[in-house]
Amino acid sequence: MNWLLSLIFDTSSFAHGFLVYSVIISLGICLGRKKIFGLSLGATCVLFVGLIVGYAGVKVDPGMMAFFRNFGLVLFVFFIGLQVGPSFFATFKSSGFELTGLMLLAVGLSLLITISLYFIFSSSISLPEILGIMFGAVTSTPGLGATQEALQSLGSKQDITVGYACAYPFAILSVIGVILGLKKLFEVNLAQEDKYWEEAQQVKNRAPIYYHVKTTNKALQGITLREIREIIGRPFICSRVMHNGTITSPTADSYIYLGDRLRIVSNAEHKTAVCAFCGEEDPSIDLATAHSPIRNERIRVTDSKMNGVMIEDLHLSRFDGVNITRVTRAGVTFFPYNTLRLQLGDTLSCVGPKNAIARLAALMGNREKQLEKPNVVAIFAGLAFGVIIGAFPIAFPYMPVTIQLGLAGGPLIAAILLGYFGPRFHLVTYTTHSANLMLREWGQAFFLASVGLAAGEPFFNSFLNGSGFFYVALGLPITIIPLATVGILARTRYHMNFHSIAGLLAGCSTNTSLLGFASSLSDKGIALISYSTVYPLAMFLRIISGQVLLMLLWTA
Repeated sequence: MNWLLSLIFDTSSFAHGFLVYSVIISLGICLGRKKIFGLSLGATCVLFVGLIVGYAGVKVDPGMMAFFRNFGLVLFVFFIGLQVGPSFFATFKSSGFELTGLMLLAVGLSLLITISLYFIFSSSISLPEILGIMFGAVTSTPGLGATQEALQSLGSKQDITVGYACAYPFAILSVIGVILGLKKLFEVNLAQEDKYWEEAQQVKNRAPIYYHVKTTNKALQGITLREIREIIGRPFICSRVMHNGTITSPTADSYIYLGDRLRIVSNAEHKTAVCAFCGEEDPSIDLATAHSPIRNERIRVTDSKMNGVMIEDLHLSRFDGVNITRVTRAGVTFFPYNTLRLQLGDTLSCVGPKNAIARLAALMGNREKQLEKPNVVAIFAGLAFGVIIGAFPIAFPYMPVTIQLGLAGGPLIAAILLGYFGPRFHLVTYTTHSANLMLREWGQAFFLASVGLAAGEPFFNSFLNGSGFFYVALGLPITIIPLATVGILARTRYHMNFHSIAGLLAGCSTNTSLLGFASSLSDKGIALISYSTVYPLAMFLRIISGQVLLMLLWTA
C-alpha cells in the first residue's frame, strides 16, 4: 500500500508526474471528442482538465513541468511546419490577393485592437495579460507558447495562460456567432451557395482542367507537340491523341495532323489560347472512356532517389507515351511544369499505356510501405536547426533588448524551410499524415496539460475576484471585430462564396474545431479549400505576432 501512496503523493518522483500527465491528457482528449451542438473542442479540453486538476491542488515537479511544456511546444510547432511546409509558398502565390489579403487584414486588425485595448486599460492590465487574452481570442495555442517563452527570455515570470483560458471558449462561440450572423445578414441560402460554387468552378478552376480540341488549323499539319508548345507559348499537356480512330498517348516528339482530336490538360486561363490555335474545342468526344487503350493511374513518389528531381529530368519521352498531368502535394494540386521538383509523398496523375505506366511507377517507387518509416535523422537535424534559429538574437535599433524566435518560432521556420527546400538538397523530411498528426497531438497535449497545471489556481481565482469576466470582455472585440469586418468585406467587395468565407474565418483562427463547424454547412468541401489556403501563413503570423508586440511595447 505504501507504494501506491508514494506514487500518488510523492510530487518529486517522475512516476507521479507522468501519472498526472497521463490522466489529464487521456481524460481531456476523451472529453474533447464529445460534441456539443455539433462542435467538439478536441485537444483543447486537455487545458481545462489541467486547470481543474491544478486548482484541486495536485502538484508536479516544476522541472518536469517545464520540460514537458517546452518539449510539447517544440513537437507541436515543428510538425505543423513539416505539414504546411511543402505547400506554404505555393499556396501563398496561388491563392491570389483576395484570400491572403483578407487573412492579413484579420491578423492586422486583431493586433491593432489588442494594442488599442492595452493603452485604453493600461492602468488595469499589463502587456503580458493582454497578450494572453489576445491568443485566447484568436484561439492560437502555439502563439501562446511562443509569447510565454519570449516573456521568460525577457525576465518576466508573469503567467499569461489565465487570460488565454478565459478568452478561449468564448472566442470559439464568437466565431460561430460571426459565421451565423453573416449568414443572416446576407440572407444566405446554403444550397444556392453550393450551386454558385459549382458553376464558378466550371468557369475558373485553379487546378488543371481537361478538355478536347479538334485540329483544324492547317499550320499544325505534320509538326510535333513540342513545336506547338513553343509556338503557342502556353504550358499544356496532351495526354491522348485520336488519329484515324486510334487513341494513343503522345510524347513531346509525336506528330499532329489535321482532324486529330487532342485531350488537353492545362490551367484554365490557357484554355482559350490553346483552343484558338489548334482549331476548335470538341465537347462531343471523351478520349478517356472505358474502351480507350490508354490508362489513367495515380503513382506515389516513394523512392528517396526521386526526391528533388525535376520533371524535365525524367525524360518522359523514354517511357513510350506516359504523361504526368497533375501533381498533388499536401492537398494542393499543381500543374506539372518541367521545372517542378518532385517531393517524397507526391501523388502523380499519369496517363499512358499500361506497361509504360508500370515502368514509371517502378522508377517512382509507388510503394506505400516505403513512406511508413520516417527519416529520423532529418527530423532531429531539423529540430536542432530550429533550436539554433530560435536562440539566435535579433537586435533592432533603439530596442533595449534583443528578440529571439525561441522554441516556437525557430522550429516552425526550420520545419517550413526544410519541408519546402529540403528536396532541392535531396533531404527527405516526409512523414506520413498519421505520424505527423500523432506527434503534433502529443506535443499539443503535453503543452496544454503543463500550462493548465500551472495556471489552475489563478484561473479560478480570476473569476472569483471578477478579473476573469474582464478578460472575457476584452477578448470579445479582438475576436469579433476583425472576423466580422473581413467577412463583410469578402461578401460585399469580392462577392465571395459564403462557404469560402466560413473556411476563411476558421483559417484566420487556425482552429480545426471551427473548420469542422464551417465544413458542416456544406458537403462540397468548399470551406476546406479556403481554410487550407490561408492556414499556413496565418499560423506563422499568429506565432510571431506576440513577439512583434513585445518588441514594440515592452518596457523593462
